[in-house]
Formats: sequence, C-alpha cells, structure tokens
Amino acid sequence: MATLMIQGTTSDAGKSTVVAGLCRALKRRGISVAPFKPQNMALNSAVTEDGGEIGRSTALQAQAAGVVPHSDMNPVLLKPETDRGAQVILRGKVYGHMGALDYHAFKQTAQESVMAAWQALEDRFDVIIAEGAGSPAEINLRKGDIANMGFAEAADCPVVLVGDIDRGGVFAQLVGTLELLSQSEQARTRGFIVNRFRGDIGLLNPGLEWLTQRTGKPVFGTLPYLQGLLLDAEDSVGLTQKTAQAAPLKIIVPALPRISNHTDFDPLRLHPQVALEFIASGRPIPPADVIILPGSKSTASDLAWLKRQGWEPAIQRHLRYGGKLLGICGGFQMLGQWVDDTAGLEGEPGRITGLGFLPLTTQMVSGKQLRNVSGTLLADGAAVTGYEIHNGVSEGAALANPLFELNGRMEGAVSQDEQIMGTYLHGLFDHPEACQALLTRLGLVHAEPVDYLAHRERELDRLADSLEAHLDMGAILALIQS
Repeated sequence: MATLMIQGTTSDAGKSTVVAGLCRALKRRGISVAPFKPQNMALNSAVTEDGGEIGRSTALQAQAAGVVPHSDMNPVLLKPETDRGAQVILRGKVYGHMGALDYHAFKQTAQESVMAAWQALEDRFDVIIAEGAGSPAEINLRKGDIANMGFAEAADCPVVLVGDIDRGGVFAQLVGTLELLSQSEQARTRGFIVNRFRGDIGLLNPGLEWLTQRTGKPVFGTLPYLQGLLLDAEDSVGLTQKTAQAAPLKIIVPALPRISNHTDFDPLRLHPQVALEFIASGRPIPPADVIILPGSKSTASDLAWLKRQGWEPAIQRHLRYGGKLLGICGGFQMLGQWVDDTAGLEGEPGRITGLGFLPLTTQMVSGKQLRNVSGTLLADGAAVTGYEIHNGVSEGAALANPLFELNGRMEGAVSQDEQIMGTYLHGLFDHPEACQALLTRLGLVHAEPVDYLAHRERELDRLADSLEAHLDMGAILALIQS
C-alpha cells in the first residue's frame, strides 16, 4: 500500500485533473488505485455506492481509476451556504451546519474521520492518489490543517506540488509556497509539476533549471494546456464565460451565488446545436429559446437574488413569447408558490414566495435525499440516468403531470401547455437518449444525440496520454513505491 499526494500552489492550479490523469494512467498499468480528497469545499457533489455524498471531481477521479465512487474517497465535504457558514458532510452524511470558527474547532474530530477513511481505502487498494485543497501555504489555515500538509504528515506520504503557469508567476508560486512550509513539509515535497503550458518548451527550460538549482528539487514534467478539456469541476470557476458558438437553440442560465451541480450543463456546452450562456449578477438578461434555473445549495437566498436581478419579469416575458422554462432541483423548487425553510437547513430560517409558475410548494426537511436513479422520460420513453441530492419535499397539483419515471416512481412536473418543466434529477442530459429527447421538447428541431459519458471517457484517456507523454512517469512510480 502506498499514497502519493498532489498539492497545488493555488485553487484551480490543476490538482484535480492531475489526480484524474494519474488514476487513469495507473489503471491502464493494471494497478489497483483510488482517489482521495481529505477535505473539499464544493457545491458540485455526487451520490456514492454506499448512499453518501462526495465532491464530483473525486467521483470523476474514481471513474478514471475504474472504481465505483465511495464516501471514503472524500471524507469531509463542505458545502457553503453563506459567506461564513457551510453544511458539513462527514463520510458521506450530513453532520451539521457550522460557521468558519466552529469548523476550525471541529477539525480534530474531522481529522479522525479523514484518517479512518484513508485507512479503509488503503485496506482495499494498492495505491492512493490524494489531492490537496487550495494551497498548503495558507498561513491562517495551517493550524489543525487536514486538507494538505496536515494529512500528508499524518499519513507520512510524499507530495508533488503543482503550479499553473497559465496564470503567470509560476516560479514565484512554487518557490514561495515551498518557503512557507516547515522543514519536514519541505522535505516530503519531492518535486514539482508545471501545468497548462503554452509555447516553446525551449524558452521555459532555463527557468526550470533555475528552479531545480534554487530548491534542490526536480521538475517531474511540464503539462501542456489541453484545449477544450471538459471534465467535472469542483466549483463555478468560469461559469460566466459564454459558449462561443452560433447554434439553433440558445439557452441561458442564471449564475446563482450558490449554484450547485453546474456540471448538469456540461453536455449542453458540448452539444453542437446548443449555445449556452451563464448570466452573472448585474448583466442584462438576453433573449433566449430556453431558460434553465439550476440547482442551488441555498434555494431561498438564491431565489431572493434572482428576483433582485430582475429575472421574474424577464421569465414572464420569455413565457409570453413562447419560450421554454426548465427548473432543476433548487430551480424546480423556485418555480412553485413558496419555499419554506423555517428550520434553517439551507441558510437563514424563513419562508419565501416562489415564482408561481407551477402549482406546487416545497418544505425543507431534515434527512437529505441521496440516490442514484434511472428510468425513462415519460413523453417518449427515452432512457435517462442521474442522481438526486436535496432536502426539499415538494407537493401540489403540478406533480400530477410528471416528467420522468425513475426507479418505478413518478418524478418532476410539466405544465399543461408544456412550456414549463421541473425535476429533482441531476445529470438529466448525460444520457444520449434523454439529452436528444429533452432538447426536442425544449424546441430544438432535429436534435442530435450527444453521448457525454463516452466523451468523458475519451477526455480521461486524453488526459492520461498527456501525462504519459510529458511527465517522468518512472520518477512518479518510484515516489509511489518509496
């Protein structure tokens, strides 16, 4: 049994993709490997085989490794609800809601869960590829750290540090991070990976040589910028970037402050007949064929934000002109008459009036519903797969005209004129049959099927191919075996 940890100089330095690529590369060598992220802060989550909840990036890494996602792979998941508080998921289950200071005091308990989960994985797999969170050099967070060097020290595993050259200042990132570590942490940092390089490597080599001379540590490789790489992201980085394409179906999505599981839209980003655009705060709301209200970790507060941004009259106008409207999870709840969270399960306690486009109401209740599901789109029997993650229970006349049959039960709602649809199902566009059928219902004539799951497999292989070509895999394997 062996563990290697990948840490980064910053958030979004490329840790997740490097771990996914290593998992796929090791799998192709016939090695039993699993990903591990001690602590993650993300609103993108997945349902595991044991009925738990982990970050979607870790679930993707499990797919890369060829194993079924398990809650042990991400024992601490923090889902922000406000700027100062988050829901704490411990080994797949909701533990509670904590402010930042409360969680800081809770870290000792969290570390026990982290180490127990890691040990359980080590008992089942030959190699663990662990991923850090943010940067190990956050001075204010180093006391009681369980996400980066705190875990690496406890597990006594080697660390490779990733820096993102596309952001600029990669040498300052790497050297500065190393300088801020303790002597033992510096010693277990065995070398570097430079990520997202574009250009002539000959111009970079003098800098790489200087880095090795300056630190005494090798650069294991320089990974190129992979154009068009579309894999599950941890957070909403880049959500406001427009899909730059002309296409017959234009879809817009409000970039909610607490948007969750935005990976629902990755198949639509990929689809050649769809132009998808996320609309950020303060931006004009453009005309579109379809508006999709996404999932939310804090439905009531995001609904209030939606109203302040002027989406309510914009949606009413959109519907008057024949546009289609789809709500997913929290977005589905917003379509109803009210959302009641008097228990404060998703933020400040209270009840808020909904948009009123569907005759239903939602009550937030304890005991989050977590399940992987499959079934059919009722309109034409198209196969669909996905997952549900929600606290809300919805009731009302709208549910008498459901959208899906999932695991033998009716789910979702469709308005009588079929302009408006809602569902709790995440991943509803992932299956090619469902994607084609849903886009047809949303107004796309001659919709083409797009197999996003097969695309994701190809992307993982492309990522692994890049690591094989540009990393010193012999040195990486030696680290794992050391």
